[in-house]
Amino acid sequence: MPQHLTDLDAAVDWLLARVDGPLRIAAPLALGKPHRLLNQLYARIENHAARPLQLYTALSLNPPMAKGDGLEARFMRPFVERHFGTDFPRLAYADAIRRDALPAHVQVEEFYMQSGALLGSRQAQCGYTSLNYTHAADAVAQRAPHVIVQKVAFREGNRRLSLSCNNDITQDTLDAIARRGLPRPLLIAEVDPQLPWLGGSATVAPDFFDLVVVPPGPYPQLFGLPRQPVSDADYAIGLYASTLVRDGGTLQIGIGTLADALSHALVLRHTDNARYRAIIDALDPSLATHPLVREAGGLEPFEVGLYGCSEMLNEGFRVLVQRGVIRRKVHEDLALMQRLANGSAYTADHATLAAEGEYLHGAFYLGSPEFYDWLRHLPEEECRAIGMHRISEINQLYGGNEALEQLQRRDARFFNSCMMATALGAAVSDALEDGRVVSGVGGQYNFVAMAHALPDARSVLMFRAVREEAGKPASNVRWNYGHTTIPRHLRDVFVNEYGIADLRHRTDEDCVIAMAGITDAAFQPALLEQAKASGKLATDFTAPPSWRRNRGDTLAAVLAPFRADGGLPDYPLGSDFTAIEQDLLRALTWLKANTATPKAKLRTVAAALTQPAGDNDAMYLQRMGLDMPGTLGDRLNARLLRLGLARTLRAG
Repeated sequence: MPQHLTDLDAAVDWLLARVDGPLRIAAPLALGKPHRLLNQLYARIENHAARPLQLYTALSLNPPMAKGDGLEARFMRPFVERHFGTDFPRLAYADAIRRDALPAHVQVEEFYMQSGALLGSRQAQCGYTSLNYTHAADAVAQRAPHVIVQKVAFREGNRRLSLSCNNDITQDTLDAIARRGLPRPLLIAEVDPQLPWLGGSATVAPDFFDLVVVPPGPYPQLFGLPRQPVSDADYAIGLYASTLVRDGGTLQIGIGTLADALSHALVLRHTDNARYRAIIDALDPSLATHPLVREAGGLEPFEVGLYGCSEMLNEGFRVLVQRGVIRRKVHEDLALMQRLANGSAYTADHATLAAEGEYLHGAFYLGSPEFYDWLRHLPEEECRAIGMHRISEINQLYGGNEALEQLQRRDARFFNSCMMATALGAAVSDALEDGRVVSGVGGQYNFVAMAHALPDARSVLMFRAVREEAGKPASNVRWNYGHTTIPRHLRDVFVNEYGIADLRHRTDEDCVIAMAGITDAAFQPALLEQAKASGKLATDFTAPPSWRRNRGDTLAAVLAPFRADGGLPDYPLGSDFTAIEQDLLRALTWLKANTATPKAKLRTVAAALTQPAGDNDAMYLQRMGLDMPGTLGDRLNARLLRLGLARTLRAG
């Protein structure tokens, strides 16, 4: 049986007494990382060069830090304090990495990072390990860790501990270590009463861990991802993507506003089909007869429902379960699933599926405080329908259960995001041309490859057609790029706000035409000329007139009525911002876009100096601490804010 301690300092003593010399520690990604235990260990090691430390992990989450006294910092500080709590235990080593301030005897290797947060950190970039998620367990095993530390959930009256938010690679790592003939590492659990309990395969026996630490309260809030507003482009992408989902199929989605938009579109399709079809028809009248929609998707409500199978469970899955979209259950009994598939199932099989089946599988979860609260208060029957599994069981087929997984994952649709796509079908998702890592490969390659291995499955990579680059618009459809995450020989479906490009098994010329057809109109001529110059497109090819509609202002006009009537709300899955903060975010977003270049900044400042006060400005200025501006800079910020509010509140 494991030893139990309540003192974190004593837990570190226990660990250091059992490992001599250098320490090699592994910790789960994201929510499953025991922040307080790791901070106590780092504090002990930081100035003690005789005890080198190597940490193997991913996605070390810390709340954002507001710097300076500008508008963004004034907005963030009160929000961060309220949303994350004043006692949130920031990961000390992660803050050190951001400043390139890790001591020489401490090394941190991560295979996934907060998106864009560490582009300027040399230590983070040097310590990044490029891996598919399914390879992470063996990579950790190769390092022969002395200890694995993990946050767990405890339920009164149940002797088993729940790995809860992170069933992803701990057990896979132990198996990989055993295969290498290495000694089993020490396992330390930190119990967090805030962590939702999930049973089934997420639970482990009492003797799984060698040490269980139950720190005294009060317990800080779990790291909650703030839900962001969904733009017109995001909604268009989500709507197009939603037409590719087949009733009775399988759904995997990523995270972010594109996933939020897709989730909302699927809910609309199921619960308000008339409105959904009206929006789809306004967006693209040809979608109902689009070849890929007819072959692989649909526009009808979900009579059978979907089965969710995704490495990460998030806000979108909560809403899809609550609104009845995800409800198709699967079972781990191969023979039962075979009988269901061929129509020979007994009455008892259906009863077993209803009682024991699961409609949502994941390997880790991360979301908002509302998402965690939903998990905590799920009725027992619904809780049993959610299964947390190893990453090797979610992100791949090989491993001995291919027949079962093929039956479970029928008509699978794997939706993930990328930053850029090439005209020949490669995708850029994790890093920049100069090699700097934005986030990581994660499971994207796994799901793209799986889409080619499963019958009737499709991989759909979603991206925005245009981005801001040095204050100017730039196309995210590139002819070529110096780094790719998904090679073009695995090309499948790309979706952006201008439509769907089906590239699977197409010729290079077909791919160029399909991708040019979803490129912003301003960038189509240059892309087509490059394709012709490279011999990939007939020299007499002429773009059809319909491509001229690929413009942001055209899209905004199409969606405006549905934004106005509430069909496409700014925060479709709920908001962590107050109503005043939502208005402020729109104003700050407008100001950022209109001060991106020196010339635009001069125009905006000039306009702000003559902007009259609005009727409701006082409450916004008070929230931003600018109701009594004392310095020249504060007075200018107050006027800029008034201008931003005038351009967004009264225009919207």
